[in-house]
Amino acid sequence: MDEKSENPFAGLERVFHEPVRTAIMTSLLGSPDGLTFNQLRHFCDTTDGNLSRHLRSLEDAGAVHLRKTFVGNRPRTTIFMSRHGRERFMHYLEALEGVLKQAAERIEAIEKDSAERAAPEGGELARS
Repeated sequence: MDEKSENPFAGLERVFHEPVRTAIMTSLLGSPDGLTFNQLRHFCDTTDGNLSRHLRSLEDAGAVHLRKTFVGNRPRTTIFMSRHGRERFMHYLEALEGVLKQAAERIEAIEKDSAERAAPEGGELARS
């Protein structure tokens, strides 16, 4: 077994392993032209302050970049996933998939073991 399959938890980067940040990155994956702050807030179903805090963490990690412009007299912030952020997030998703697979395998083994213990010896039903 390689190291990746032995310890899938090693690839779970803290910067992404938070529901709002996972939602941000997932939303940006399908948006190469970026998303406005308001669009992202709507997709992530969060408040302005909460979204700002998480975007700051992702920006500090180099996963996203923000572009501030004006449309008329109104400010507009557009958020883009960086190339480096995309690579890191894809590795994170692979690691998360490994963790989920490992959990499913363990659940299956426990259920199989429980079923075997509950079955009468010889696989026959007990007679009354």
